[in-house]
Amino acid sequence: MSDVKQPKIGHAAKIARPNILSLHPYRCARDDYSSGVLLDANENAMGPTSLPSNSLDPYDNGMMLERYPCPYQRIIKSLLCDYRNSGNGGDIQPENVFVGVGSDEAIDLLIRIFCAPGATSGGEGDAIMITPPTYGMYKVCANVNDVEIQTVPLTPEFDLQIPEILEAVTPKTKLLFLCSPGNPTAKSIPLSDVREIASSPAYNGLVIVDEAYVDFSTTESATSLVTEFDNIVVLQTLSKAFGLAGIRCGFAIGPSDVIQLMNNVKAPYNVNKLTSDAAANALKNTHVLEKNVNEVLEQREEVARKLEGLAFVEKVYPSDANFLLFRVRQKANEVYKMVSSLRYNLVCYMWLYALRCVLFSLICSCNLRCTLDG
Repeated sequence: MSDVKQPKIGHAAKIARPNILSLHPYRCARDDYSSGVLLDANENAMGPTSLPSNSLDPYDNGMMLERYPCPYQRIIKSLLCDYRNSGNGGDIQPENVFVGVGSDEAIDLLIRIFCAPGATSGGEGDAIMITPPTYGMYKVCANVNDVEIQTVPLTPEFDLQIPEILEAVTPKTKLLFLCSPGNPTAKSIPLSDVREIASSPAYNGLVIVDEAYVDFSTTESATSLVTEFDNIVVLQTLSKAFGLAGIRCGFAIGPSDVIQLMNNVKAPYNVNKLTSDAAANALKNTHVLEKNVNEVLEQREEVARKLEGLAFVEKVYPSDANFLLFRVRQKANEVYKMVSSLRYNLVCYMWLYALRCVLFSLICSCNLRCTLDG
């Protein structure tokens, strides 16, 4: 049964691009048939020429890699809903979930669906709003799609400036990206802040809460708000806490009308069978996730204590992620270069915790970020 439908009339229909609302989505072979003798997609019935882990000998093609994957990833969606609902008492359903190539695909799709281009041609297009310092792909995707970027920086304490945000939005502002926990700030945004913005009559667009690091945080996921508000979309990924960055699997969790538009616009088979298999296994074995997260949190506290003991470190910020942001007393760029050149010595000094230090200069040139990598 096909998941390609015309979207329900809701908030998404009020702000999406007209050409997207009238789009007749591509109809692929697996929309019509998924079992039986399949001759409808010109697949190679001789079978695959390669299999994972060299399983051509002995031959194991249990995933039937010669066949196209399910274009709507129903198994993964159900497993994700079960896991997230059990954690916060929510009621998200598979129709509230989009599965994509990392959360980056979802970011790009949302901009393409809701923002008309035109930033470089007289300013006639739409806009997104970001709250720097924040994840860089929002800006990259907006630039690729010729969409204006509006900014309201975080406070020096890395909190949202809600009055300033609501004053700065315009009718062109279709998407507001909130990174929680923040990258590079490592600080979670309280759900009360998300509620305040989403319920404000001053803003008519979508609130996009990017939760790549949510499993390291004690702040409740914004997925609990998805069935309450028709203008909140939550982005999540298997790349961080689940340790599956190599399979490129992410999610958008939101109102069914928004998710339907994303399904209509995405490429027909965007998530491959190998990714789907690994993702399903991870979501069926969340005890491994919980064990690994607990270990990372213990390491995070230990590294924070060691950083606080270094004479050149002025402050280590609290963290809700798998990395730490810290301020050095001076010359952050020089410290960054020194750490880069002495990385392996630093790894040994930090009990084999690989530290990836990134210059953080948007708010203070004396801030650095280090990631707990193993």
